[in-house]
Amino acid sequence: MSDLVISDISSVKISDESKILPIKRPDRGGTLAVKSSRLLVNHFPVSFDPETTIMHYDVDIKPEISSKSRFVNKSIPKGDLRLIREKLFSDSSNKFSMQMTAYDGEKNIFSAETLPTGKFDVELSDGEGTKSRSYTFTIKFVNELKLSKLRDYLSGNLIHIPRDILQGMDLVLKEHPSRHRISVGRSSYSREYRRQDDLRCGVAAFRGFQQSIKPTSQGLVLCLDYSVLAFRKRLPVIDFLKEHVRGFNGVNDVRRFRTQVTGVLKGLKVTVTHRVTKQKYTVAGLTDRNTQDLSFILEDIDGKKPPTEVGLVNYFREKYGQEIMYKDIPCLDLGKNKRINYVPMEFCILAEGQRYDKEQLDKNAGLLLKNISLPPPRERKNAICEMLKAEDGPCGILIHDSFAYSGDVIQSFGIEVNENMTQIVSRVIAPPDLKLGTPAGNMNVVRVDKDKCQWNLVGKSVVEGRPIDRWALIDFSSFDRYNKLNPDNFIWNLRGRLKNLGIRIEEPLVCRFTNMHEFSDVNRLGRLLEGVIKEASRKSQGRLQIIVCVMAAKHYGYKYLKWVSETQIGVVTQCCLSSHANKANDQYLANLGLKLNAKLGGSNAELIERLPRFEGEDHVMFIGADVNHPASQNKTCPSIAAVVATVNWPAANRYAARVCPQDHRKEKILSFGTMCLDLINTYARFNKVKPKEIVVFRDGVSEGQFDMVLNEELLDMKKAIYEEHYRPRITLVVAQKRHQTRLFLENERDGGSSGNVPPGTVVDTIIVHPFEFDFYLCSHYGGLGTSKPTHYYVLYDDHGFTSDQLQKLIYNLCFTFARCTKPVSLAPPVYYADLVAYRGRLFQEVVMELQSPVSASSASSSSVTTSSSSAASFDERFYKLHPELQNIMFFV
Repeated sequence: MSDLVISDISSVKISDESKILPIKRPDRGGTLAVKSSRLLVNHFPVSFDPETTIMHYDVDIKPEISSKSRFVNKSIPKGDLRLIREKLFSDSSNKFSMQMTAYDGEKNIFSAETLPTGKFDVELSDGEGTKSRSYTFTIKFVNELKLSKLRDYLSGNLIHIPRDILQGMDLVLKEHPSRHRISVGRSSYSREYRRQDDLRCGVAAFRGFQQSIKPTSQGLVLCLDYSVLAFRKRLPVIDFLKEHVRGFNGVNDVRRFRTQVTGVLKGLKVTVTHRVTKQKYTVAGLTDRNTQDLSFILEDIDGKKPPTEVGLVNYFREKYGQEIMYKDIPCLDLGKNKRINYVPMEFCILAEGQRYDKEQLDKNAGLLLKNISLPPPRERKNAICEMLKAEDGPCGILIHDSFAYSGDVIQSFGIEVNENMTQIVSRVIAPPDLKLGTPAGNMNVVRVDKDKCQWNLVGKSVVEGRPIDRWALIDFSSFDRYNKLNPDNFIWNLRGRLKNLGIRIEEPLVCRFTNMHEFSDVNRLGRLLEGVIKEASRKSQGRLQIIVCVMAAKHYGYKYLKWVSETQIGVVTQCCLSSHANKANDQYLANLGLKLNAKLGGSNAELIERLPRFEGEDHVMFIGADVNHPASQNKTCPSIAAVVATVNWPAANRYAARVCPQDHRKEKILSFGTMCLDLINTYARFNKVKPKEIVVFRDGVSEGQFDMVLNEELLDMKKAIYEEHYRPRITLVVAQKRHQTRLFLENERDGGSSGNVPPGTVVDTIIVHPFEFDFYLCSHYGGLGTSKPTHYYVLYDDHGFTSDQLQKLIYNLCFTFARCTKPVSLAPPVYYADLVAYRGRLFQEVVMELQSPVSASSASSSSVTTSSSSAASFDERFYKLHPELQNIMFFV
């Protein structure tokens, strides 16, 4: 399999001359290698007829509202939108073909044939004996998508990516799975679970896949990867309660466990069995009275008879021929919009596809889910191939339940998928040699382990150990029955291990012994820390350097500790668990020492050689940027932007950080230029000179956001930092971890014991972009599951990097991560930016709680609302780091 021949695109005229475009690949790929390996990649080639035209239509579905209707104009659930589409297509099969169309479940239909446009009436019934609901289904023509444009882009004759065509083809390939599997975002999951995947408690792990289409050097491919999610099982409600509520043994326990039952079921969706319907109903709660005592006003659908009051038991007997067995327990209340809908539990079944938060699983279930989610390479590869070929997979053929069609949707669009993984040859680049110290103070050249590229600290010391003269210990476990710290032993062992690492540490100035209850209140914790600092200041003239906090267990108050210490007090803290501290494992204490040294400005390990392309005397700065967004269900809280940058050269292993709240779910870093300017000025204060070379790593953006990064963030940065006599050269690289590409060794013996590709594996041909500058680098050793490479995408480059130079630079940087003795999976600038952005999220959670009615002691009224708390969480003052911590690595 060979690359497509890429024609010269430099002659292609760009419509907007001022717009910056991603740069082209500077060469035909790198050549550096200590060895090569044959790989299989989960890219499945997609062939299409370039003469085909796909028709794109906009869909608008609205309920018909009569003058007497009490209907509240709310959005129609996505599941109902699909049912309405299916009803229209089945009622008018001579006009609309399911086999020739693909629907995204919201606003778009792509068709292999011309569709009639206009407004169409659709009647949808909830089932027998219920009044139909009327909808207007409006179809508008949007565009003709000529696949010849995609061919031209793949061959390099078109410079702008035809996203609308890729969107249409992506939807076509998802159409078949979406009809037969549980769809969640880009993923789809089996409707059934395997017996061994039962997580108990009414929950199971369901296996599925993520899929997307990608333009690559070999042409268009379908990228399909294995995925697992925890869902509630499709069980009768009573059976679900037996599994999920501890102590619940059957219907006789409903009243005794009423509070727990209500809490567990409220908000869940159920289907009913007493009548034929596909409708899903949301549980509003339990009825106040038992089934035998319930009655309601029955209105005649046709309006011919006056409303009459009927008992629920008699109604089910006469209307549905169903005798209710459990009359002395409450019913489920499935009503909405003030409409009564009481249904006995025995006729209710949990609807499929209801996700269960993995954080709520118990320890054993969580461990089982993790093991299922992280199969070794061989298992993952086999699972991917099986799901691609499955009857309900992207290439599957099934008969639809309701209106029977046969054949294959993708074939109707002239699309075919090769069911064999892509074969490629990867290169493995050599790891760098490292500089460590020795107890005698000499420099020690370290060559890393051949297979895992790790190194150990036995008989070695850090390069520069920062003396710890003034520190304090707070033991939060001193009243814990099971995990109480032995403080004398811990201090002795810690000081001994740090001494061996070349870090001199004195006895603590202050030792405080308290309990975990201190973590429950942010003000109480603040007073404790201030008291420790004051006591230390009475015993020593210098400022306290660090506080070691030993915890009996993990606690939500951890975020209080970090916010108080890092924004209010200005003293670094280091947390550890008493169970680990008591064991005093040599490796554990060494890792603790690495963190302490990095936080105080020391240097743990350095590269022997200068980074590629930067062998000269000019100063170089590496910048990392990331944005942390609130959870999807949160609609008001800010996103958190973080920017970090190196402040030393040539070691390039010490960082300063800036963090800032910004608009809700806004990916663009609004203050990027200002934050970069601040960091450059900080670099100048440390080094008496500004950096002449800057490499920016941007995390967390997709291909669709590259234009924003290039033409908004980069320009904002240039505008902020450029001066008449200062114009540093800039390279901008995007680092992507949220992709589905996986690399599998063709011969597992080429890898380590885990069967994964070795550290240093690079791929920059065949599966990469047709002409832009990107590559995959697996820089870490994967001991668990299947390694995921990082996808690096170079958008802008003043330095003129070759593929070899940039790949080697990033790989070498991965060995400089401060808190471990192995290369990490992501370039440290973005790894650190991610840590800082997450720290900002913890700050935001604290701010929200401080502004809530419970904790806001300064509030003049108890009517403080969530919206006002959210507004306060945008105030930058709450996130401003203490001056003492702004330029050290408090976040590692």
